[in-house]
Parts: sequence; C-alpha cells; structure tokens
Amino acid sequence: MRLRGDTSSVTAPGQFVNLRLEGRFLRRPISVCDWEERELTLIYKVLGKGTEEMSRYGAGKTLDLLTGLGNGFSLTESGPSPLLIGGGVGIPPLYGLAKRLLAEGKRPRAVLGFNTAEEVFYEEEFRALGCETILATADGSRGIRGFVTDALPEEYSYYYTCGPEAMLRAVFRASKGSGQLSFERRMGCGFGACMGCSCETLTGYKRICREGPVLRKEELLWED
Repeated sequence: MRLRGDTSSVTAPGQFVNLRLEGRFLRRPISVCDWEERELTLIYKVLGKGTEEMSRYGAGKTLDLLTGLGNGFSLTESGPSPLLIGGGVGIPPLYGLAKRLLAEGKRPRAVLGFNTAEEVFYEEEFRALGCETILATADGSRGIRGFVTDALPEEYSYYYTCGPEAMLRAVFRASKGSGQLSFERRMGCGFGACMGCSCETLTGYKRICREGPVLRKEELLWED
C-alpha cells in the first residue's frame, strides 16, 4: 500500500503508523517499509477481517493515520557490515533501514526467513539495493532449509532484526555481539497512554509503542 500525505513525522526506519479502519474500535499498527517526502510504503499480510478490508482499498481512498510512532532503529552503532535479519512481515522495516545504511556507506547483508517459497517477497528489492541477500525457508523449498538462525553468516559488525517474538528469542541466543530487536505487539492506543503493550526490561517496564518497538539486546531479560 502506497500512501501520499505528510510524512514529516517519520524520522527513522523501524517506526510505524496506526491506521484507523471504519467501524472498528482499535487501530492497526503497521511498520513503515519505506518513505519519501510525500509518500509512505506499507506492506501487510491479510490475517483477519481488518487487513482483509484494507486489501480492498483502491486509489483515491483517504485514510486516517497516526504516523511516526515508536523510536525506530538507530544507525550509529551499526559498524561497517551490519546484518539485517527478518522473518515474514517483520521484513518490510528492514528495507528502509537497508537504504539508510547504504546511504551512510555501510555494507548491510540481509537474511530473510519464510515458511515456504510461495511466501517469499522483497528478495529482488533487497538485491536491487546492492545487499547480499540470503533466504531461508522452513520447508527447504527456497534457499537454506531451516530458520534464519540456520543462515546467519560468521562475521558481521552488528545486527538488526524484526519478526515474531519466537524468532527474536532465537536470534538473541544465536547472534554474536550487540544488536537491536524490533517487537510486534497488539496495541491499544499506539502512543503510550494505555500501557497495554508494556514489557519488562532490565531498566523497568517499557512500552513497545513508545520506548519501542526497537529495543537493544542489552536491555532484554532473556538469557543467552
């Protein structure tokens, strides 16, 4: 979905929007895949009635969005050769991140994980940027058989990851060095008022929609 409008509040890859659907109480949080001066690109998977309704929207539809939510990824710690690790619908925000890292002269590589070959998307877009791109599928129908943790290269300066929490935990345990993890959570307000998406960290409770969705590896309570 490509939307035109004011994108000035989007300042970092990994931020998200909260989209209002007519007749539905809660907004839908969707990560920003990419943005330009007057355009946002959103990629989503049809999972329920809300996203199914979105899939029927056509050109000229006006949407109500809260934009520039969350803290996004920080590029300052990336080093020269960062690794981007994405699973399924966690992949889109890594595309915008890859573009910004390349603009800073970094050499990012991407490991993209899917269940089957039929689910693969944005592989060619990452390659077109100039990123070395490694695919993993759970059933082995494309790329490396297994999960993203089975496809991690030996050397990288830092890592960024986004995907289901089970994948994030696996990456946390298998990865070397420091990194940033972007979480997916159900949200109420999307801007920190309701506390519904809070999680406990080493420095206290943090709201995924406000202090997140990106947290640093060193903040998490998970054990290696």
